[in-house]
Amino acid sequence: MLDAIPATTTERYARCIEISKRVRWDIDRDVIRDRALDVRQKFLPDGLSLVHELEFLTGPEQLFLSQVQGRTYANLFGLVERYINAKILEVSKDHWFGDQTALEALVRFSDEELKHQELFRRVEELAARDMPAGYTVTADPNAVARVVLSRSTWAVLALTCHIEIFTLVHYKKSIEPQTDLSPLWKDVFLHHWREESQHAVMDELEWRREDAKLSSAERDQGVTDLIDLVVAVDGILQGQADADATYFIDTRKRSFSEEQQQAIRDKVLQAYRWQYIVSGVKDGRFLGVLTGMITEEQANRITTALGPLM
Repeated sequence: MLDAIPATTTERYARCIEISKRVRWDIDRDVIRDRALDVRQKFLPDGLSLVHELEFLTGPEQLFLSQVQGRTYANLFGLVERYINAKILEVSKDHWFGDQTALEALVRFSDEELKHQELFRRVEELAARDMPAGYTVTADPNAVARVVLSRSTWAVLALTCHIEIFTLVHYKKSIEPQTDLSPLWKDVFLHHWREESQHAVMDELEWRREDAKLSSAERDQGVTDLIDLVVAVDGILQGQADADATYFIDTRKRSFSEEQQQAIRDKVLQAYRWQYIVSGVKDGRFLGVLTGMITEEQANRITTALGPLM
């Protein structure tokens, strides 16, 4: 006989379904609404882009660098959602003949992730229309997904939970309060946040469910895999930061000294590490779940491995 599913878990999935139905949005009707990105305003706020720390840049230069970073911010979300959707479809099979509420919630999760990927493709089309030629995305979404999905489910769900949580943190702490952002860009992340709020709950539920299956040795391998995945993410960030800094420098109407060029490259990489690694690691919710699953020795391994990135 199948084990009974705790009512509280089923109720949490049911709550996600209820909210998903209530906040459901359409890309054209509710988000884009025949608008363009306003290139007279910033895309990514200073708290995430760190452009204000490059004091030798003029106001218009800081504005444009925020737009370059905002374009990448959207593209990287579209990239990671490729693997996230595949993993969610994979873990949903565990509910096929069990908790049908959990299955419906995860099917909705998958449907929303597909929509988000389309949304970010549309954002890139809009950005390309009004920004100078020469911008590139350095990582291939399918190649990244294959690398991530080759690791243990525990590690993949841990990384996913980390991403979903920092998505919520970024919107509430940095994007929502900012009044000088392109209205369309800001609306993209408002609607993204509305659905990601449920995804973060389900990530945690599925991660905890996976953790309960593991032996100590399997969990230890999961910790190793998680470290490797974060290092791989950093590799993507390094490549994109270098490409974005080059694009920014090449499209400006003045020359920067070698020291200034290096400062731009260093700051863009610092900003991307802050966005995609540090801000999520430092958030109390993610660390609370993670440290509740692992030993002190494993926590020290993670801290040592990620120290140079922090």
